[in-house]
Amino acid sequence: MRMDGTPAKDTDPSETNGWLESFDAVIRDEGPERARFLLARLMEYGQRKGVVVPFTANTPYVNTIPAEEQPLYPGDREIERRIKNLIRWNAAAMVMQANATSAGIGGHISTYASLATLLEVGFHRFFRAHTIHSAGDFVYFQGHAAPGVYARAFLEGRFSETQLANFRRELAPGGGLASYPHPWLMPEFWEWPTVSMGLSPICSIYQARFARYLQARGLVETSQSRVWAFLGDGEMDEPESMGAITLAAREHLDNLVWVINCNLQRLDGPVRGNGKIIQELEAAFRGAGWNVIKVIWGDDWDPLLARDHDGLLVRRMGEVVGGEYQKYTVESGDYIRQHFFGVDPKLLELVKNVTDAKLRKLRRGGHDPEKVYAAYKAAESHRGEPTVILAKTIKGYLLGAAGEGRNISHQAKKLNEKELRDFRDRLGIPVPDDELAKFPFYRPPDDSEEIQYLCQRRGALGGPVPRRVIRSQPLAALPPTLFDGFKSAQSREVATTQVFVSMLRHLMSDATIGNLIVPIVPDEARTFGMDSLFRKFGIFSQQGQRYDPVDAAIVAYYREAEDGQLLEEGITEAGAMASFTAAGTAYAAHGVNTIPFFLFYSMFGFQRVGDLIWQHADARGKGFLIGATAGRTTLAGEGLQHQDGHSHVLASTVPTLHAYDPAYAYELAVIVEDGIRRMYAERESCFYYITVMNEAYVQPSMPEGVEDGILRGLYKVRPAPDPTIGPRAHLFGSGAILREALAAQELLAARGIAADVWSVTSYTELRRDALTCERRNFLHPTDPAEVPYVTRALAAEPWPIVAASDYMKIVPEQIARFVPAGLHALGTDGFGRSETREALRRFFEVDAASICVATLHVLAQRGEVDVARVADAIRDLGIDPAKPDPARS
Repeated sequence: MRMDGTPAKDTDPSETNGWLESFDAVIRDEGPERARFLLARLMEYGQRKGVVVPFTANTPYVNTIPAEEQPLYPGDREIERRIKNLIRWNAAAMVMQANATSAGIGGHISTYASLATLLEVGFHRFFRAHTIHSAGDFVYFQGHAAPGVYARAFLEGRFSETQLANFRRELAPGGGLASYPHPWLMPEFWEWPTVSMGLSPICSIYQARFARYLQARGLVETSQSRVWAFLGDGEMDEPESMGAITLAAREHLDNLVWVINCNLQRLDGPVRGNGKIIQELEAAFRGAGWNVIKVIWGDDWDPLLARDHDGLLVRRMGEVVGGEYQKYTVESGDYIRQHFFGVDPKLLELVKNVTDAKLRKLRRGGHDPEKVYAAYKAAESHRGEPTVILAKTIKGYLLGAAGEGRNISHQAKKLNEKELRDFRDRLGIPVPDDELAKFPFYRPPDDSEEIQYLCQRRGALGGPVPRRVIRSQPLAALPPTLFDGFKSAQSREVATTQVFVSMLRHLMSDATIGNLIVPIVPDEARTFGMDSLFRKFGIFSQQGQRYDPVDAAIVAYYREAEDGQLLEEGITEAGAMASFTAAGTAYAAHGVNTIPFFLFYSMFGFQRVGDLIWQHADARGKGFLIGATAGRTTLAGEGLQHQDGHSHVLASTVPTLHAYDPAYAYELAVIVEDGIRRMYAERESCFYYITVMNEAYVQPSMPEGVEDGILRGLYKVRPAPDPTIGPRAHLFGSGAILREALAAQELLAARGIAADVWSVTSYTELRRDALTCERRNFLHPTDPAEVPYVTRALAAEPWPIVAASDYMKIVPEQIARFVPAGLHALGTDGFGRSETREALRRFFEVDAASICVATLHVLAQRGEVDVARVADAIRDLGIDPAKPDPARS
């Protein structure tokens, strides 16, 4: 037996038949239990004798549900076929018209062509709609099939012809439609961004798990909602696609159904030309503990399989590889007869009365509504395990020579005149020949049988799908004193990571919003000091805690609970980010304002799961990303792979993300308090990234009137002690490096330089404000000019700036052209090192001495001090001018 479950060649069929007849007799005379016992003993005996049976998790290459066990199809097959053909036509017309109007604008015809039946059975019979009162089902649509979803919405009256004609032209007059599912661009239509391959699978798993979390904690009723994910077989090669499938089984997520569209083709060629992707996936999912339903053959094959008494047809089905099945799609019936059935006279006898034309049209299971309905019905009723449906289809189905089953199918955008006419006739669309070249849209009248049926079926399921409905209400104002404890001085040295965990505990204990807080961590809770939350709040586990933990005797023991509040995700930033998105979109998906806080090593956030963070923004997600143990020189000892000096660069690329690098507890408190207000009281579609450090130092009280500056990104934290002693300068510091700027202020004062120190909490916020002003000014040249906040803050004090942070120099350089007297950036460009903080800051030239020398250098360039004073400072402060450049060493 081979690894894909197909048997090796039978060298003695007569002997084999004798064994099988004997086994039949055991089943007949003594029953299945005895037969199972004998099989187990034979395998055990073979193992002892050195006959190792290769492990296989595969079943034969046939439908999981036999024809005789299929339920009756409840709908009108003929009307549904006509509806499906209308959608096929309009989906193709969208892409054709878009490319005729603007050559090269793109679009995909063939994915929906293969997926149509799989989606339409769901639309007619299974997908429950969201209403203003309750959540329905959550459907992750295969992104490249978007034209088909739009075309169905057009039949429902949700889109106009103008909008369809403007597919991929969203800025066109009359409005257009986004290329793929993008909630940011179409917030009342799409729920989930799905086109970055591999993200839908992992997000759908954690969405299903989060529904159970909400139910277990009594926040919202979710037992009637199901998560459907329509995925591609080629997409399964993405690591995120398969990386969390064991979690779905371990958590018994029977509210999750994956439908994998196995059209056997990737963008360039076969998914598994020399194997069978369905068998490969079946083995993986069965091994992981999923309920697997294969839908391989349509009902045309049922009579042939019924007459396959000796199993030759099933055997042949298992022998043929994916590349050959793809070839059968484009070849003639005679070719199929010779190459598939012609390997054995008995197989040829099986199809002797089947014409070549009929052989050519033998359907695959994913195009047979009855087979698909049976699979969906079985998945819906299955309990205890998630279900995956492996549906065999043809890419570009019914497109004919234009792209059906061909390697170029994914790129197909156009049909020639003959292909277009054949396509119309094949679908039965009433478009006359003289209009055919325009590839017009077609929608029957509202009172037509098709439109009436379509609307009736969706009405029975609650309304249209997809539809994004926001049922949550704005969060009430927080108690005004909720954060006061973090705005006053603390008696001991404490790191901002510790401050944040204390703040999190405080919020979770609050009577007004405590139950809405969702802490998420990827197996670093003890690193961040979050183990103090274990005992009181518990770690969510659907099974509770079925063991006595090894640390049960200590206060902060590892406590799992069915209603636990923490999501401790294990070593998976991707999984934790998927949970963050599930929690951060629950205000819309589930109607509950859950507030997620995802803590992670800052180095392993944007760098590792940047695509998921971008998807979160597209989904209009909310919440707080907390980059803990942040800073390239602040995280001492860990070295190159752990020390983050660029997450704020990456964060600046996400339009809806507000990124902050606070130095003090009171700054952190102001930012979190305002973030909750903006996201959940004012309902702004945004989220936050906040870096916190593990360097302990004294946390001062909040000065009067600095809140606005903290939120805008800049405020003066300490003026020069004596502004009259000499030349003036500004020192900008962020995060832990603010303390180096304060120390540099003293070094400069000793050298006759009066420097003011500013805390820069967010260069990104300063830059965005400046760009907004700049854009407004160039579009309104006759109006009074708006002045950026950072420019106004420094206007009365136009002195040079030295800006130091624990991040790359490009972070402060974002605002260089908006300050009145220039900005010299110091940062941590380059790879990290395993060293002490002091050594690292000297190496990267962001310590107090380096800030002092940089300030003197800038003033010397301006002619305000003699260059000899710069050289003296370099010597006196022990800076090595010949040391390697940290950016390149």
